Amino acid sequence: MVTGTLLLVVVITYLIGSVSFARIVTKRLAPGKDVTQFEIPVEGTGERYKVLSIGANSVSSELGPMAGMVVSILDIIKIILPALFCKLFFVDQPVYMLTAALSGLIGHIWPVYYRFHGGSGFSAILGGLLVIDPLSVLVTPVAGFLLGMVFFRSLIVTSLAWIWLLVPWIWWRFQGNPAYIAYTIIVNIVFILAMVPEIKMARKYAKGGKYIEYGLGSLSSNPMGRGMLKIAKFFKVEVK
Repeated sequence: MVTGTLLLVVVITYLIGSVSFARIVTKRLAPGKDVTQFEIPVEGTGERYKVLSIGANSVSSELGPMAGMVVSILDIIKIILPALFCKLFFVDQPVYMLTAALSGLIGHIWPVYYRFHGGSGFSAILGGLLVIDPLSVLVTPVAGFLLGMVFFRSLIVTSLAWIWLLVPWIWWRFQGNPAYIAYTIIVNIVFILAMVPEIKMARKYAKGGKYIEYGLGSLSSNPMGRGMLKIAKFFKVEVK
Protein backbone atom coordinates (compact mmCIF):
# COMPACT_ATOMS: atom_id res chain seq x y z
CA MET A 1 0.00 0.00 0.00
CA VAL A 2 2.78 2.41 0.96
CA THR A 3 4.75 1.54 -2.19
CA GLY A 4 1.66 2.07 -4.36
CA THR A 5 0.92 5.45 -2.80
CA LEU A 6 4.51 6.57 -3.19
CA LEU A 7 4.50 5.51 -6.84
CA LEU A 8 1.30 7.50 -7.37
CA VAL A 9 2.97 10.57 -5.85
CA VAL A 10 5.94 10.10 -8.18
CA VAL A 11 3.76 9.88 -11.29
CA ILE A 12 1.45 12.78 -10.43
CA THR A 13 4.19 15.19 -9.35
CA TYR A 14 6.35 14.28 -12.35
CA LEU A 15 3.47 15.06 -14.70
CA ILE A 16 2.77 18.36 -12.92
CA GLY A 17 6.47 19.24 -13.00
CA SER A 18 6.55 18.50 -16.73
CA VAL A 19 4.27 21.45 -17.47
CA SER A 20 6.50 24.02 -19.21
CA PHE A 21 5.39 27.49 -18.20
CA ALA A 22 8.22 28.93 -20.30
CA ARG A 23 6.45 27.62 -23.40
CA ILE A 24 2.97 28.57 -22.17
CA VAL A 25 3.91 32.13 -21.20
CA THR A 26 5.81 32.66 -24.46
CA LYS A 27 2.79 31.57 -26.50
CA ARG A 28 0.51 33.86 -24.50
CA LEU A 29 2.73 36.94 -24.59
CA ALA A 30 4.33 36.46 -28.01
CA PRO A 31 2.06 34.39 -30.28
CA GLY A 32 4.02 32.84 -33.11
CA LYS A 33 7.31 32.78 -31.21
CA ASP A 34 8.91 29.53 -30.08
CA VAL A 35 11.03 29.73 -26.94
CA THR A 36 13.12 26.75 -28.09
CA GLN A 37 14.30 28.86 -31.03
CA PHE A 38 15.47 31.82 -28.94
CA GLU A 39 19.19 32.48 -29.27
CA ILE A 40 21.97 33.58 -26.94
CA PRO A 41 24.79 35.79 -28.29
CA VAL A 42 28.46 35.02 -27.84
CA GLU A 43 29.78 38.37 -26.66
CA GLY A 44 31.66 40.37 -29.28
CA THR A 45 31.78 37.61 -31.91
CA GLY A 46 28.51 37.92 -33.80
CA GLU A 47 27.87 34.24 -33.10
CA ARG A 48 24.68 32.96 -31.52
CA TYR A 49 23.41 29.59 -30.31
CA LYS A 50 19.96 28.29 -29.43
CA VAL A 51 18.97 28.29 -25.76
CA LEU A 52 19.95 25.04 -24.10
CA SER A 53 17.38 24.98 -21.31
CA ILE A 54 13.75 26.05 -21.57
CA GLY A 55 12.95 28.09 -18.50
CA ALA A 56 12.67 31.56 -17.01
CA ASN A 57 16.08 32.74 -18.23
CA SER A 58 15.33 31.65 -21.79
CA VAL A 59 12.08 33.63 -21.75
CA SER A 60 13.64 36.74 -20.20
CA SER A 61 16.40 36.75 -22.83
CA GLU A 62 13.80 37.61 -25.49
CA LEU A 63 10.67 38.83 -23.73
CA GLY A 64 12.20 40.76 -20.84
CA PRO A 65 12.60 40.34 -17.06
CA MET A 66 8.90 40.57 -16.18
CA ALA A 67 8.03 37.63 -18.44
CA GLY A 68 10.93 35.67 -16.99
CA MET A 69 9.77 36.45 -13.46
CA VAL A 70 6.25 35.20 -14.24
CA VAL A 71 7.70 31.93 -15.55
CA SER A 72 9.94 31.55 -12.51
CA ILE A 73 7.07 32.12 -10.07
CA LEU A 74 4.83 29.63 -11.87
CA ASP A 75 7.63 27.05 -11.92
CA ILE A 76 8.11 27.51 -8.18
CA ILE A 77 4.38 27.17 -7.50
CA LYS A 78 4.02 23.95 -9.51
CA ILE A 79 6.51 22.33 -7.12
CA ILE A 80 5.27 24.00 -3.94
CA LEU A 81 1.64 22.90 -4.18
CA PRO A 82 2.14 19.11 -4.55
CA ALA A 83 5.00 19.08 -2.02
CA LEU A 84 2.94 21.10 0.47
CA PHE A 85 -0.02 18.78 0.02
CA CYS A 86 2.19 15.79 0.82
CA LYS A 87 3.70 17.58 3.81
CA LEU A 88 0.25 18.29 5.27
CA PHE A 89 -1.41 15.00 4.32
CA PHE A 90 1.49 12.67 5.27
CA VAL A 91 2.46 14.56 8.41
CA ASP A 92 4.83 12.00 9.92
CA GLN A 93 6.22 10.68 6.64
CA PRO A 94 8.48 13.30 5.03
CA VAL A 95 9.52 10.85 2.32
CA TYR A 96 6.31 11.73 0.44
CA MET A 97 7.05 15.44 0.55
CA LEU A 98 10.67 14.89 -0.49
CA THR A 99 9.61 12.55 -3.28
CA ALA A 100 7.06 15.07 -4.57
CA ALA A 101 9.68 17.83 -4.67
CA LEU A 102 12.23 15.60 -6.39
CA SER A 103 9.81 14.13 -8.95
CA GLY A 104 8.55 17.61 -9.80
CA LEU A 105 12.14 18.74 -10.34
CA ILE A 106 12.83 15.81 -12.65
CA GLY A 107 9.66 16.56 -14.59
CA HIS A 108 10.70 20.19 -14.94
CA ILE A 109 14.11 19.27 -16.35
CA TRP A 110 12.99 16.31 -18.46
CA PRO A 111 9.29 16.93 -19.26
CA VAL A 112 7.47 14.06 -20.91
CA TYR A 113 5.22 16.46 -22.86
CA TYR A 114 8.13 18.15 -24.68
CA ARG A 115 10.48 15.31 -25.63
CA PHE A 116 12.28 15.64 -22.30
CA HIS A 117 13.66 19.10 -23.09
CA GLY A 118 13.01 21.38 -20.12
CA GLY A 119 14.60 23.88 -17.79
CA SER A 120 17.79 23.82 -15.74
CA GLY A 121 15.97 23.36 -12.44
CA PHE A 122 16.78 26.46 -10.37
CA SER A 123 13.17 27.54 -9.82
CA ALA A 124 12.00 23.96 -9.26
CA ILE A 125 14.65 23.40 -6.59
CA LEU A 126 13.63 26.63 -4.85
CA GLY A 127 9.98 25.52 -4.93
CA GLY A 128 10.80 22.29 -3.13
CA LEU A 129 13.00 24.01 -0.56
CA LEU A 130 10.29 26.55 0.29
CA VAL A 131 8.25 23.63 1.59
CA ILE A 132 11.03 21.45 2.99
CA ASP A 133 13.06 24.18 4.72
CA PRO A 134 12.25 27.81 3.79
CA LEU A 135 15.28 29.11 5.71
CA SER A 136 17.60 27.29 3.30
CA VAL A 137 16.35 29.51 0.45
CA LEU A 138 17.90 32.46 2.27
CA VAL A 139 20.95 30.95 3.98
CA THR A 140 22.53 28.80 1.26
CA PRO A 141 22.39 31.43 -1.53
CA VAL A 142 23.95 34.05 0.77
CA ALA A 143 26.63 31.60 1.91
CA GLY A 144 27.22 30.50 -1.69
CA PHE A 145 27.53 34.12 -2.80
CA LEU A 146 30.15 34.88 -0.15
CA LEU A 147 32.01 31.67 -0.94
CA GLY A 148 32.08 32.42 -4.66
CA MET A 149 32.67 36.16 -4.70
CA VAL A 150 34.87 36.66 -1.66
CA PHE A 151 36.83 33.43 -1.19
CA PHE A 152 37.02 31.66 -4.58
CA ARG A 153 36.42 34.83 -6.65
CA SER A 154 34.64 32.76 -9.25
CA LEU A 155 31.29 33.38 -10.94
CA ILE A 156 30.83 29.64 -11.48
CA VAL A 157 31.22 28.95 -7.77
CA THR A 158 28.93 31.88 -6.98
CA SER A 159 26.22 30.43 -9.22
CA LEU A 160 26.42 26.85 -7.99
CA ALA A 161 27.76 26.84 -4.44
CA TRP A 162 24.33 27.30 -2.84
CA ILE A 163 23.20 23.96 -4.28
CA TRP A 164 26.33 22.21 -3.02
CA LEU A 165 25.86 23.78 0.41
CA LEU A 166 22.39 22.27 0.67
CA VAL A 167 23.94 18.94 1.68
CA PRO A 168 25.66 20.09 4.90
CA TRP A 169 22.92 22.62 5.65
CA ILE A 170 20.04 20.11 5.44
CA TRP A 171 22.14 17.53 7.31
CA TRP A 172 22.48 20.03 10.16
CA ARG A 173 18.87 21.25 10.05
CA PHE A 174 17.38 17.75 10.18
CA GLN A 175 19.97 16.18 12.46
CA GLY A 176 21.35 13.78 9.90
CA ASN A 177 17.97 12.36 8.83
CA PRO A 178 18.93 10.02 5.94
CA ALA A 179 15.81 10.84 3.88
CA TYR A 180 16.64 14.56 3.81
CA ILE A 181 20.33 13.93 3.12
CA ALA A 182 19.45 11.58 0.26
CA TYR A 183 17.17 14.27 -1.17
CA THR A 184 19.91 16.92 -1.26
CA ILE A 185 22.47 14.52 -2.75
CA ILE A 186 20.04 13.44 -5.49
CA VAL A 187 19.16 17.08 -6.20
CA ASN A 188 22.84 17.81 -6.75
CA ILE A 189 23.25 14.81 -9.06
CA VAL A 190 20.13 15.70 -11.04
CA PHE A 191 21.25 19.30 -11.37
CA ILE A 192 24.70 18.28 -12.64
CA LEU A 193 23.06 16.03 -15.25
CA ALA A 194 20.80 18.93 -16.27
CA MET A 195 23.90 21.10 -16.78
CA VAL A 196 25.56 18.65 -19.20
CA PRO A 197 24.43 20.59 -22.33
CA GLU A 198 25.79 23.82 -20.81
CA ILE A 199 29.08 22.11 -19.95
CA LYS A 200 29.43 20.74 -23.48
CA MET A 201 28.73 24.15 -25.00
CA ALA A 202 31.25 25.82 -22.67
CA ARG A 203 33.90 23.25 -23.64
CA LYS A 204 33.16 23.84 -27.32
CA TYR A 205 33.83 27.57 -27.01
CA ALA A 206 36.78 26.99 -24.69
CA LYS A 207 38.44 24.89 -27.40
CA GLY A 208 37.88 27.75 -29.84
CA GLY A 209 39.40 30.27 -27.45
CA LYS A 210 36.06 31.97 -26.84
CA TYR A 211 35.16 30.76 -23.36
CA ILE A 212 35.08 34.25 -21.83
CA GLU A 213 32.93 35.53 -24.70
CA TYR A 214 30.59 32.59 -24.21
CA GLY A 215 30.33 33.25 -20.47
CA LEU A 216 29.72 36.96 -20.89
CA GLY A 217 27.05 36.36 -23.53
CA SER A 218 25.29 33.78 -21.39
CA LEU A 219 25.26 36.01 -18.30
CA SER A 220 24.31 39.16 -20.20
CA SER A 221 21.27 37.48 -21.76
CA ASN A 222 19.17 37.44 -18.57
CA PRO A 223 18.52 39.76 -15.59
CA MET A 224 20.06 37.44 -12.99
CA GLY A 225 23.23 37.09 -15.02
CA ARG A 226 23.48 40.83 -15.57
CA GLY A 227 23.07 41.36 -11.86
CA MET A 228 25.88 38.90 -11.16
CA LEU A 229 28.14 40.71 -13.62
CA LYS A 230 27.52 44.04 -11.85
CA ILE A 231 28.28 42.49 -8.47
CA ALA A 232 31.36 40.76 -9.91
CA LYS A 233 32.57 44.10 -11.23
CA PHE A 234 32.17 45.61 -7.77
CA PHE A 235 34.19 42.77 -6.21
CA LYS A 236 36.63 42.80 -9.16
CA VAL A 237 35.88 39.18 -10.00
CA GLU A 238 36.61 38.29 -13.61
CA VAL A 239 34.81 35.82 -15.87
CA LYS A 240 37.33 33.04 -16.41
